[in-house]
Amino acid sequence: MCSERRPFIATLVLAATALLAGCVTPPQMPRCSADELAYVGTDGTGLRALRFDSCAGRLASLGVVADVAKPRWTTPHPRLPVLYAALDSGRVAAFAVDRASGALAVLNEAPAGGAGTTHLLLDAPSQTLLAANFGAGSVSTLAVQPDGRVGPTISTRQASGSGPHRRQASPHAHGSAVDPGGRYVLVPDLGADRVFVYGLNRATRTLAADDVGRSLVVPPGSGPRRALFGRDGRFAYVLNELSAELMVLAWDGAQGLLTPQQTLAVSTPGFQGVRSASEMLLSADGRFLYVGNRGEHLLTVYRVDAASGALTLAQRLPSGGEGLWAFDLHASGRWLLVAHYRSNRVQLFAVDPLTGQLTDTGRTVESPAPVSVGFMP
Repeated sequence: MCSERRPFIATLVLAATALLAGCVTPPQMPRCSADELAYVGTDGTGLRALRFDSCAGRLASLGVVADVAKPRWTTPHPRLPVLYAALDSGRVAAFAVDRASGALAVLNEAPAGGAGTTHLLLDAPSQTLLAANFGAGSVSTLAVQPDGRVGPTISTRQASGSGPHRRQASPHAHGSAVDPGGRYVLVPDLGADRVFVYGLNRATRTLAADDVGRSLVVPPGSGPRRALFGRDGRFAYVLNELSAELMVLAWDGAQGLLTPQQTLAVSTPGFQGVRSASEMLLSADGRFLYVGNRGEHLLTVYRVDAASGALTLAQRLPSGGEGLWAFDLHASGRWLLVAHYRSNRVQLFAVDPLTGQLTDTGRTVESPAPVSVGFMP
């Protein structure tokens, strides 16, 4: 039984009141456990684990659970107790998860198809890992085996291009997003100032070249970092790291085409410092978009208009540290974990599922050079 019942009862009462007024979509029913896990990817040595009590909102460090160099990104298997890690060396590692202790046991490793692997996405329907190789400027597909082990690289798409910024001398793939129809993959490339659109064949787990000019060219010096699709798949969102801008795009799933609709500055008006944006996540109900403003150490919340996909600023607040790198939303929609690279810590925020508003709980755990954080389902 949950140790704190009142917050759940209060949430349900508020939800019922709002529903009777006809003003919101039913929120996801909260769930909680005093014994959950989260994993922290680092820019140093060691993959680290956290014990999380989602009933009371408490964090505890379990220390290093895998002695690997620069495990920059992790993603869990949706059904198996398996965790995948993108290693900066250009490899993908699969680990068996001991849910009781948080310990990880190596299952196997496989080449990621390029150097500087910085992001992983698991396409569950095809059991395919998409690995974005920042150093090489490429994206690869790797098969996931029935036991959760990672198979060999199946296909790799090498980008080309550059931009005017000093960090844009060559392509730098920074992530991926599979469209809801499962036919295309978006790959934001910081160095090439493009969002590449590759065809995806789920049956063969391969990426096709963009030989018809589907890829989106963004303004020079933008530096695309993240891309994701809205809940109903009619819109996509692209976060540009170097310009700290957020783009709303209409998505044509039949043709695989992106059309710009809206561009917003993530930085606060009048900000004169170095602009930098780092992370972007959508709430499970699709009503709120959370964005990391690394240049100003701020978290930003946007309301999403369901009809047009347009974004409206809802909240800005301090992220609780310096070097805001990445964050993850808990499945209940009630918690947000934030990794601060320069402050060497992970910060916990409470999320109001009705309004999308964030509140800093003040609860942190020390973690050297964290660059990603993710809950284990």
